[in-house]
Amino acid sequence: VSIPGSVRGAMPGSVRGALRTLCLAALLGALGAGGTELTLELPDSAQRCFHQELESGIKFTLDYQVISGGHYDVDCYVEDPNGKTIYQETKKQYDSFSHHAEVKGVYTFCFSNEFSTFSHKTVYFDFQVGDEPPILPDMNNRVTALTQMESACVTIHEMLNAVIDSQTHYRLREAQDRSRAEELNGRVSYWSLGETLILFVVSIGQVMLLKSFFTEKRPISGRAGT
Repeated sequence: VSIPGSVRGAMPGSVRGALRTLCLAALLGALGAGGTELTLELPDSAQRCFHQELESGIKFTLDYQVISGGHYDVDCYVEDPNGKTIYQETKKQYDSFSHHAEVKGVYTFCFSNEFSTFSHKTVYFDFQVGDEPPILPDMNNRVTALTQMESACVTIHEMLNAVIDSQTHYRLREAQDRSRAEELNGRVSYWSLGETLILFVVSIGQVMLLKSFFTEKRPISGRAGT
């Protein structure tokens, strides 16, 4: 974070140090939020499940998106420790699900490609557990308004979170577009190869046909007894 020279000169050293500390806390809070991000390969007619132990009352969020394969869709469901299905969607390209754990135990979320018999999928998901901790101490219990410096750090923290979300979104879009471009390039290459083979066969056929038109048929020489 850059500070103008005139303002920097007017600030005491302790204030500048506090500002740097708060801004660094905002940066680390934005970059170090708890959660799990994973990109997995999901073969055809296959299912992958993940398990997470949660305390009662804890909020969790599941975001997922299909990056490549088939029609870019997948089945997804979430079960609580009692085996109750709390979320289920079929053939979704992307979705987001948030829920507060009602009971303590191991929660299971699965991605299924069992409806596809030949399409290999690549799925990205982000599993976040709990709420993000405040970047300032006792921020939730404050009875006074935030100072200008604290408000600036909160704003920086929110902007960094927005940047991280945007980078993740565009990274997934880039991977998806690259997959589509590679698939289209493969189809064009196979089509071009097929056209080349067809033209080669047709050319040989035309040459053989024209050659048969200009081939001179010689008469049978000498009859017997003449």
